[in-house]
Amino acid sequence: MSDIPMKEFTKYDAVLDFLYDQLPMYQRVGKSAYKADLSNTLALDRHFRYPHHAYLSVHVAGTNGKGSVSHILSSILQAHGYRVGLYTSPHLKDFRERIKVNGEPVPESYVIDFVNQCQPMISDLKPSFFELTVAMAFEYFRKAAVDLAIIETGLGGRLDSTNIIVPVVSVITNIGHDHQEFLGKTLKSIAQEKAGIIKAEIPVVIGETQKEVENIFLQRAKEMDAPIHFADRDIRFSHALETMTHKQKLFLEKNGRPYLEGLETDLAGFYQPRNVITALGAAESMRLLGIPIRQEALYDGLASVIDRTGFYGRWQVLGHRPLVVCDTGHNQEGIYQVVRQIQNTPHKALHMVFGLVKEKDPDEILGLLPRKARYYFVRANIPRAMDTNQLAKKAGEFGLEGAVYTSVKEALQAARSAASQDDMVFVGGSTYVVAEVI
Repeated sequence: MSDIPMKEFTKYDAVLDFLYDQLPMYQRVGKSAYKADLSNTLALDRHFRYPHHAYLSVHVAGTNGKGSVSHILSSILQAHGYRVGLYTSPHLKDFRERIKVNGEPVPESYVIDFVNQCQPMISDLKPSFFELTVAMAFEYFRKAAVDLAIIETGLGGRLDSTNIIVPVVSVITNIGHDHQEFLGKTLKSIAQEKAGIIKAEIPVVIGETQKEVENIFLQRAKEMDAPIHFADRDIRFSHALETMTHKQKLFLEKNGRPYLEGLETDLAGFYQPRNVITALGAAESMRLLGIPIRQEALYDGLASVIDRTGFYGRWQVLGHRPLVVCDTGHNQEGIYQVVRQIQNTPHKALHMVFGLVKEKDPDEILGLLPRKARYYFVRANIPRAMDTNQLAKKAGEFGLEGAVYTSVKEALQAARSAASQDDMVFVGGSTYVVAEVI
């Protein structure tokens, strides 16, 4: 007998409660939800008769930037006129953010119907939250008759539930230190897991050349007879300027000459140009395969990624006077980029609403944070969140001073109250902290 109760759902909230309570979810419980095999995913795929065969797809992996690259590509393809499915994780506010078609989240009614239909399989297989969500996305994209789907991996690549697809192009953004409990302690071991998405004879675009892991990708591509392209060797970023409409005007070069002159993006992060280059490299690979993408779509798509795809939480301005900004950067490389942008943003005093998850090594993160700031230590409302007293104590060892708060909302209110009009309030450290303020 199954220990997962079966019932007919009629309300969306009840379905979400069921998914969160009955299926292990990495974002909430961590390692216990991770499955290092694809057996459940393959069984679900067979059940739905291989829905991902009904449309073209692009597979996106990497440590940082894969969400940005996925949304940029989706926006470009939408601007060309394609009907585009987009699967990403985690969500910030609503589960339906994970599954979109042309920027519109999957309807609540579809989520209800899918879970009702799947209950016998859920009872038999006991899939993880992520395994079931991937199956839901693939089937929804078929029913929605998308032309292309942009599929972002969850953890790693080789054993990720999304890695059953055969895309037209594979993309690996970069390699950094994250999810080391699953992927290994070194950049090389992490790269080997990410390289698992490279398929036989399928072109792969590497976003950033990193000497330490470059040969791993080259070797895997050679073994799979997969054409490999390093985007940052072809397109180079010179500099950016902020426009009057708060967009970034990007100055790029290709073959030593200006490339896509006048290109603007509504993504404000200093780190976004590298993601733009990766997405442009992927788009060019698609064009070489005979998938039309007009140059105008590159301009239009990049100028309106947020509006076209509903992409939030990346250097997002939440308020002015004081300036309030949030960002989902949550590992060494991501936090480094966030701190760099904070340092280059005019402000008088700095207030940091900050929280981490338990799996993170606080020594690797806290040593990167600015000491000249007042900290508001918080715990996101998930089981994986790091205890605030533990975080505050550890932060003190790095000279980071502040106080502990019972909720993210309370901390943000306190920071806003304490800040002068010329100060800056930053919210981050964890995706789940950001989710509570957007």
